[in-house]
Amino acid sequence: MSTPYPFTAVVGQADLRLALLLNAVSPAVGGVLVRGEKGTAKSTAVRALSALLPQVDVVPGCRFSCAPAAPDPACPDGPHEAGAGTERPARMVELPVGASEDRLVGALDIERALAEGVKAFEPGLLADAHRGILYVDEVNLLHDHLIDLLLDAAAMGASYVEREGVSVRHAARFLLVGTMNPEEGELRPQLLDRFGLTVEVAASREPAQRVEVVRRRLAYEDDPAGFASRWAGDEHEVRARVVAARALLPKVVLGDTALLQIAATCAGFEVDGMRADIVMARTATALAAWAGRTSVGKADVRQAALLALPHRRRRAPFDAPGLDEDKLDEILDRFPDEEPEPEPEPEGPDDGGPGDGGPDGDGGGVPPQGGGPETAHAPDAPEEAAPETGDAPEPQPSAPQGGAGGAEQAAVRAAEPFRTKMLSVPGLGEGAAGRRSRARTAHGRTTGAQRPRGQLTKLHLAATVHAAAPHQKARGRSGCGLVLRKDDLRQATREGREGNLVLFVVDASGSMAARQRMGAVKGAVLSLLLDAYQRRDKVGLITFRGAGAELALPPTSSVDAAAVRLERLPTGGRTPLAAGLLKAHEVLRIERLRDPSRRPLLVVVTDGRATSAGAVGGDPRELSGRSARLLAAEGVASVVVDCESGPVRLGLAGALAADLGGPAVTLDGLRADSLAGLVKNVRTASETSRRAA
Repeated sequence: MSTPYPFTAVVGQADLRLALLLNAVSPAVGGVLVRGEKGTAKSTAVRALSALLPQVDVVPGCRFSCAPAAPDPACPDGPHEAGAGTERPARMVELPVGASEDRLVGALDIERALAEGVKAFEPGLLADAHRGILYVDEVNLLHDHLIDLLLDAAAMGASYVEREGVSVRHAARFLLVGTMNPEEGELRPQLLDRFGLTVEVAASREPAQRVEVVRRRLAYEDDPAGFASRWAGDEHEVRARVVAARALLPKVVLGDTALLQIAATCAGFEVDGMRADIVMARTATALAAWAGRTSVGKADVRQAALLALPHRRRRAPFDAPGLDEDKLDEILDRFPDEEPEPEPEPEGPDDGGPGDGGPDGDGGGVPPQGGGPETAHAPDAPEEAAPETGDAPEPQPSAPQGGAGGAEQAAVRAAEPFRTKMLSVPGLGEGAAGRRSRARTAHGRTTGAQRPRGQLTKLHLAATVHAAAPHQKARGRSGCGLVLRKDDLRQATREGREGNLVLFVVDASGSMAARQRMGAVKGAVLSLLLDAYQRRDKVGLITFRGAGAELALPPTSSVDAAAVRLERLPTGGRTPLAAGLLKAHEVLRIERLRDPSRRPLLVVVTDGRATSAGAVGGDPRELSGRSARLLAAEGVASVVVDCESGPVRLGLAGALAADLGGPAVTLDGLRADSLAGLVKNVRTASETSRRAA
């Protein structure tokens, strides 16, 4: 086993280290979510935490880590009698993003069931993580069906398995730690709320601090064991301090003043539910215990709010989590401490080497940094010199485009987003897991069985046994085991949801340039972007105006980037509708080569007018009709968002929708609460119109 990087050798990241240590002191805090760019010591610090946790007493031979003093009466390996146990280190179990449901919760032991004819349960990762840490790297990319199972286990402290004739319940209380890069998408609110604390991390931009990161990284790579030994003293001190804080925790008093401060803070930031109050109370108590005090003060409540509330406060779509510290101080000042002010922590040493510092270092009781400036370190991600922003430089708005449609106008702000109707691609796809269109997936509900095409990946046990059962006598079966042949094996077919490529083609011409109207259009597209984020889609953005069309955002998983491009979108010029459609055809052709399994959904946002043929020439309306029919002939699922307004309507968007083979929906009709069942299948309207024709 390779030598892990020492926790106390991680340079900087005081909030991250403090949040992890508070969970080590009081697992009831509920875990921590670490958000930040790549190469910022997220995974390194989490993996190093397990070495600081106290030893765990377990029943010998129990696969579910039952405590000897109070064994689980429902343990599948039980019943156990209370008595002496054995000690082992606390486990840190990693949940891969692509793990199967069986691997997470456990399942029937297929090998023993088929070979011995017995019903045996094979534990999963939830059983391994009981009384330890469950770590999910890139937790925002975790499949929805695994998230649902995690939510159930985190809420009940137990895992229930009811499948394939197996009915098992076992304890599953663990410290949930997740890391994520916000550029790759956000978490579902239900899972986000299950993390007790959240921390934002970023690499330092100070050259001197970055030098220390590189120096330690190279020293660790050259001699991992020697590097770890130089930090062994600091590791021992922090480990001892965690044990002492755990022992002190039951004696910490959470007074009425602190409770009022917590309640007022949660109410002032309008957090939903009561979990935030409970987490803040537990965090403030752990902070006092970590500092060696038996009473909770205002400073503890303030620090607890900064860790427990940013991801729970109400915020606009695409806003990053955060907390207004001035508002926080204003709320806390209404309730002055009645208890005496806590004595300040002894100052840690200046930047010295390993062994120079004690556990009372910087960051309100965070372990010593011993020789380094405050900066990040990630031994598994050498690219510390990340750019100052996560996104590529924004393109400058294009120059005003001439034409008879009017000059370019400044960008207008989007209207308030709303919940949109469900738009989906018809048929059954096989794309990446998501939440939009029906698809054959590796996970989801089992819909049947079939003979495997190639390697067997998901055994359908009942169908396999059913296929083999009639032949047992002919095969000379004599014992309890089932005699199987390769032809008996059956593959489970499952149906779930896939993510699609949602390509927006937005009319930014002069006919859309009325400020109130364009604000409503941007609000509608922003709402669709929010829906695409929730459904795990890739998105792209094409705009057309003046003499041509522009790919404002190539297809990406970063919906935030699309929202930024949309907000800066200027308007003006003539309406080259055909150019926009042909640009969409080109983008979809390229994306089909890159990812053939991801099906596209084309969303055209326009009033249907076509006043320019661009560089192609000819009649603009005829050219746009031909371009639309080209997309329809290739089976591209489309929907037109009709932006026409005013008392006189020409119905041009409806004609465009008919050519595309999809429905047209008004801006008001796009709202989820406007009309039931509008566009579950985006081709329904086109099929109706064709039959009528």
